Amino acid sequence: MTGLIERDEAVRLLRAGGIVAVPTDTVYGVAASLAHPVAVKRLFEIKRRPTTTALPILIESLGSIELLGVTWPPEAERLSGAFWPGALTIVVAVPHELAALVGSTRDTAGFRMPDHALLRQVLIDVGPLAVSSANDHGEAPCRRAAEVFDAFAGRDGLSGVLDGAEGTGEVSTVVEVGEATWRVLRQGAISREEIAFALE
Repeated sequence: MTGLIERDEAVRLLRAGGIVAVPTDTVYGVAASLAHPVAVKRLFEIKRRPTTTALPILIESLGSIELLGVTWPPEAERLSGAFWPGALTIVVAVPHELAALVGSTRDTAGFRMPDHALLRQVLIDVGPLAVSSANDHGEAPCRRAAEVFDAFAGRDGLSGVLDGAEGTGEVSTVVEVGEATWRVLRQGAISREEIAFALE
């Protein structure tokens, strides 16, 4: 693993199929471009994450979702309008190929637009990123670059750590929306009550 890198180097590495640790508004994540399926597969290995535990997708705009062939339902539109950019991951139906790419056992995937200026610049340049918190599966996530180096010390596969400000440390809330239904899959920074209010 290399050391701290700047935005341009992170963009270069991700475009080339590398895996880069990136700061977000919540915690540090390890990311791979959706344009490189082999890198997405390696992301599971580096994270020691079960391949049936789906990776969320970070995006810069709703247009990025449409380009992936995903229909954004009205409930998701209301939630993204209320909480994006921010700490809410919205799970919706997606084409089977996309679901399989990120390790979903159903034809769904989760999307989030982070409230982090540096990371969003990277997303503009690279496109959607598959991401997982920067830690071994089940362990506490990293909030600082130094913690990422400690967590991944001696491990091959991580191309670098994008230098960025510390996040809140609170994970995103994950909510799944369907046809006139919704459910919270993971409680995080945004409460169930706030979600319910936005969907009233």
